[in-house]
Amino acid sequence: MDLLQKKFGTEDMILLEQLSEDSLVDNLKTRFAHDEIYTYIGNVIISVNPYKPLPIYTPEKINTFKNCKIFEMSPHIYAIADEAYQSMRDQDKDQCILITGESGAGKTEASKFVMSYVAAVCGKSAEVTRVKEQLLQSNPVLEAFGNAKTVRNDNSSRFGKYMDIEFDYKGEPLGGVISNYLLEKSRVAKHVTGERNFHIFYQLVSGCPDDLLKKLKLERDCSKYIYLNEDINALDGMEDATAFAVVRHAMLTIGFSENEVASVLEIVAFVLKLGNIRLDTSNQTNSADSCFVNNIKALDGICEMIGLDSSILEHALCNRTVEAKKDKVATTLTVSQGYYARDALAKNIYNRLFNWIVNRINESIKVQGVKHKKVMGVLDIYGFEIFEDNSFEQFIINYCNEKLQQVFIELTLKEEQEEYVREGINWTQVNYFDNAVICDLLENNLTGILAMLDEECLRPGQVTDATFLRKLNKVCAGHKHFESKETTNARHIYDKTLPANCFQIKHYAGKVTYNTTGFVDKNNDLLFRDLSKAMFCAKHALIKSLFPDGDPRNSSLKRPPTAGSQFRASVSFLMKNLHSKNPNYIRCIKPNDRKAPSIFTDAIVHQQVQYLGLLENVRVRRAGFAYRQVYDQFLKRYKMLSKETWPKWEGKDRDGVLAIVAALQIPSDEYAFGRTKVFIRTPQSLLLLEERRKQRLSELVTIIQSMFRCWKCRREFLKMRESQIVISAWYKRHLEQNRYRQKKASTLIIQAYIRGWKARRQLHELKQDKRLNAAAATISAFWKGYQVRKEYRKYFRTDATRIICNFIYLKILQAYFKGLKKSLPSMSPSDKSWPPVHYKYLTGMHQELRKIFYAWKCKKYREQFTPEKKAIFEEKLYASELFKDKKALYLRSVPQRFQGDYLDVKKNPKYQKLSSAVDSQIIVSETVDKINRSNGKSTPMLFLVTKSHCIFADPSSAKTKDVISLTDIAQLSTSKYSDGIIALHLKQSATAGSKGDFLFISNHVIEVVTKLHRMLLTTTKEKVNLQTVNEFTVRFKKDNVSVKVMEAAERNGTKLTCKKKNSHTLEITVQKE
Repeated sequence: MDLLQKKFGTEDMILLEQLSEDSLVDNLKTRFAHDEIYTYIGNVIISVNPYKPLPIYTPEKINTFKNCKIFEMSPHIYAIADEAYQSMRDQDKDQCILITGESGAGKTEASKFVMSYVAAVCGKSAEVTRVKEQLLQSNPVLEAFGNAKTVRNDNSSRFGKYMDIEFDYKGEPLGGVISNYLLEKSRVAKHVTGERNFHIFYQLVSGCPDDLLKKLKLERDCSKYIYLNEDINALDGMEDATAFAVVRHAMLTIGFSENEVASVLEIVAFVLKLGNIRLDTSNQTNSADSCFVNNIKALDGICEMIGLDSSILEHALCNRTVEAKKDKVATTLTVSQGYYARDALAKNIYNRLFNWIVNRINESIKVQGVKHKKVMGVLDIYGFEIFEDNSFEQFIINYCNEKLQQVFIELTLKEEQEEYVREGINWTQVNYFDNAVICDLLENNLTGILAMLDEECLRPGQVTDATFLRKLNKVCAGHKHFESKETTNARHIYDKTLPANCFQIKHYAGKVTYNTTGFVDKNNDLLFRDLSKAMFCAKHALIKSLFPDGDPRNSSLKRPPTAGSQFRASVSFLMKNLHSKNPNYIRCIKPNDRKAPSIFTDAIVHQQVQYLGLLENVRVRRAGFAYRQVYDQFLKRYKMLSKETWPKWEGKDRDGVLAIVAALQIPSDEYAFGRTKVFIRTPQSLLLLEERRKQRLSELVTIIQSMFRCWKCRREFLKMRESQIVISAWYKRHLEQNRYRQKKASTLIIQAYIRGWKARRQLHELKQDKRLNAAAATISAFWKGYQVRKEYRKYFRTDATRIICNFIYLKILQAYFKGLKKSLPSMSPSDKSWPPVHYKYLTGMHQELRKIFYAWKCKKYREQFTPEKKAIFEEKLYASELFKDKKALYLRSVPQRFQGDYLDVKKNPKYQKLSSAVDSQIIVSETVDKINRSNGKSTPMLFLVTKSHCIFADPSSAKTKDVISLTDIAQLSTSKYSDGIIALHLKQSATAGSKGDFLFISNHVIEVVTKLHRMLLTTTKEKVNLQTVNEFTVRFKKDNVSVKVMEAAERNGTKLTCKKKNSHTLEITVQKE
């Protein structure tokens, strides 16, 4: 199917056959019916709001319009965006895109499409992606805090926004700057039925997580808050919960910290709950009316959120302090004044918060340290508004739209026609409405409405909205665009629809009636100083920073500028900014008042076409030229298209342009020469120039590439050649060095071999001489020996055998002793090993040497002992002689050390009495069990052995019982078993002999008997008999008793039992081991 058959209506209304307002509207209607919402008027695009999503904004569409000329494709907002972007990137011209139209015409959506397109066609690096994401994410944040639902638009911008996007020389975004204009803050406290407050309030209540909602002390019910619209129908279709998550994510993406996001939401909640503060009347003593907060609990809750004492805020809401120089006057407020103060505080906090958010976004997206940058501005500002009740906000908004219309007229209609006249181009004047007279009515410094409003606000005395209206009636009575009840009556025109407290202005878009109620207060924009000071006292860091004027140190009595003067200054700065850039226009049209898709109301569109001046715009474009450029710029851009002008033109710029046009054979009716500029009539001719320039640039690029490649290849060749020379030199040097090293190594090897051969030959000769000398000496010796033996044989023949045997015997002994020296055992006395002997006749000597070596080894070992250790070993040796292989207990006593004085009698205070009775050294002291002579039972006793006596003592009193002289002991007896039985056999002549012998049991029997036996030997110089038997006889008094020691199994846990069988037998049973 042919592409032309798919087109509906005329894409560029300059090409309409019959030009009239009806044909223009019909063309828009035809295209709108087929979802063709974009139409051109030259390089101006008309956008009709479809009120529905269309599949024309896909990534594929973006790629289609990328780097295409504006008239090569069907009309689309992407074409305007691409044209502006290419002009900025390639021609180094700052651009601005002006999006105008009345409220509900789709300006905000158009600005989003422009920004999304620019973001899509830029670079893809990580830093560029981050910047683009920040720029795009600023939209949902500003929409949430600055947009609201109105009767005409569900997402109406209630502030003006101008964004400068800054690019580098490659056309990649670096950052941007956002300027905002006059937020409609009155909407915070009041809005008409069917409309909503700012989106963020509903998003916070509907989409806030439960934990955060609880922290902010909010309820998920909009009807609980006075500042929110209680009309449920006004909330339909708004996905607030989803939007809240989007806004929060966008703030974090831009660069807001979590703490900053939380602080912003806390302030929004504070403003929301501030509207629920209720006031009641209270009478003072002087009968003056005053007010007080009647829901203190709600006041305490919101003050706790920002860290403020509730009494401070209550006082600021119910009282006012007026300062004049050094005087202060404190007054109370009535209920209505209190509510005014409350609402003023809420509006002011929200307005300052919005400005802070804009500044915070600018901090994140601003460009750092780049001097040369290109700029593209996008203007999205509130559209022209005509409501049933229009107040100060609508007046300011419509003033801004008048200024934007004036810019459009100056740059598209007036400026273009004046340019044709200046350049001397034949031209038929096109009439159009110039709204400069309306702008003068609004902003004249002497007689303008804004100037008179400021003058009235600053005038001393009683100032009201009525006095302001009277002043307007007096000054503006003769102006043809101003009407009021008084001025119409004066002209005998009685308009009953015009109220007495209103005035009417004939704007370019039509008549608008403004209600003066609240004009003075809204222009003053006063916030009582008490409220500013109260907010500065808050501990909440963000809200404190929003009120620097509340700081007592910075307090000033100077009156702040009015809202009107601030806005007029902002608009003036905006106009200068727009005039400094190349404009691109998007004119938005609203097809109906019902915000419904597929409905095109002719009357509404006719009105917009009229006040937008679209018909005049088409006429000017049809009669004029599509493109114009000064000669030098045109020559610089297109001089490569003619051989005469390329590469350098020496003549005048006009002649160079003429040469270019002639070379391209452009028809003479397609261009015109002015005094300083050349004019191209149709876009097709301009497209031809651009296409030929593109082709020529491609050719030049090819030539430059070939030259560059030639230069590059030659440079590479020269480098390679130079490198080859260097490498060759180094390689040759390397080869020669290797050859020299090889020759040197070969020479050294040959020298070494020759020297070795000479040395070996000399060594061989020396060895030969030595062998010859040795052989001669041997022969000589043998010969001399032979001569001697022959001479003396007769003398030595009898003793030869003996001498030879002695010699052999000595050699054998020498070898034996040398081998024995090498194989001697260790020096340990326990090591009794001895090397074997190889000659049997040496066996006796070998054994004697073994005994001598062992004795000598033991002597050396003993010499290492200290006297103490020697004494211990002597006692152990003595015990071995007494008990080894005789008593079973002996082996267990060998490793036990002999302590002797186990009771430590000399040091133990318990035995002090016993110690004083002993006059010599204590050899043994321990507790023993003495066996009773009468019944065989044992009794504990203390047993001591000194150098002269054996002593038995009472263990409790330490009193001596028996003292036995060592000379009285005749014999000692013990058993062979592992018991501690000791028997002391006394002489009959002994002093203690009358009682008989002593029989007792010791825990250290080996040690006691050993020490006692040695002491007896030392004292008596005689060796006392020690018998180790299992049966022996003891004498008890005058009777002899036989003691029998037997082994048996343990019974009743007793290891040893004594039992007297009769008067002559005592049986001792020992546990069997």
